[in-house]
Amino acid sequence: MTTGVLVLGFGGPTPGCCRRRETCPQTPACEAECFVAGILGDNPARKRRVDEVAGHYHHLGGFSPYNRLTAAQADALAAELARRGQALPVACGFRHWTPWTIDGLRELAARGCDEVVLLVAAPHQSSVSWDWYLKHAAEAAEKLGSAAPKLVGVVEPWWRSDGFVAALCGRITEAVAGWVPGRFAAAELIFTAHAVPAPVAQTSQYCQQFAESAALAAAACGHPRHTVAYQSAPEDSRVAWTGPDIVPVIEAAHAAGVRDVVAISAGFLVDHTEVLYDLDVVAADRARELGIGFLRAPCVHDHPAFINALADGVERALAGAAARR
Repeated sequence: MTTGVLVLGFGGPTPGCCRRRETCPQTPACEAECFVAGILGDNPARKRRVDEVAGHYHHLGGFSPYNRLTAAQADALAAELARRGQALPVACGFRHWTPWTIDGLRELAARGCDEVVLLVAAPHQSSVSWDWYLKHAAEAAEKLGSAAPKLVGVVEPWWRSDGFVAALCGRITEAVAGWVPGRFAAAELIFTAHAVPAPVAQTSQYCQQFAESAALAAAACGHPRHTVAYQSAPEDSRVAWTGPDIVPVIEAAHAAGVRDVVAISAGFLVDHTEVLYDLDVVAADRARELGIGFLRAPCVHDHPAFINALADGVERALAGAAARR
């Protein structure tokens, strides 16, 4: 019996055709448009919003580092599991780009896996994150039929795990390492997560889990106060999304006389386009206009404490699967 780990993630556009559309013009720089349309829908009524968001990707070169950085996390997890005596194949499967979730299952099957533990690459739970990924994995396995490894477990949620909290704190501490004593304590510490529609927030623990991650990380850093904010909400939505957005939070900090803002996206695991554009461009530009310092700490990436937390979760999932056999 060989068990593999499938890391389920969002995905991001990389060079080359993603094969999502039956026909594709494969014009230069079409990847960003195809990726965004795959999320928002190919309906011509959404073209303006699709072009707007695709423009964020083009502003940063047309592609996303998401897949590469998530693959690095998967490699680090495999190395940590091997160090613990668990030499398990680890693969990535993405919802919106190649390798698709079904590709990840095929890879693990080709590597001899007849069972798979799922690891959701999202720290906080909602119907559009955890539930969505798990449903997509089940559908991919069903589509593969008898060729698919059996899905035998899910790594438990880890938004408040010691390793995730330590990684957040570690990234913040690294970011402010060159500051004079007292500057960090005087700064506004802002944690962000992706905004979600209000109905989604009302039917999940997403906001509560995010707030707890932020509170635990701020306490671990010894910061006297912190603020939670959201990012990346669409401006054309007919329903409300969670807030406040980070930009008015920065404006409020400035109005209160704060001289520096330190931001970290606790809702994302890697510095991909929504972090690089919505924080490093939009939020940073507003802070610059106000004359307030803006420093963004990197996401957790493959911080050793975070990878250890994931490995702990995989081992617990493996133990649970073994107990059910």
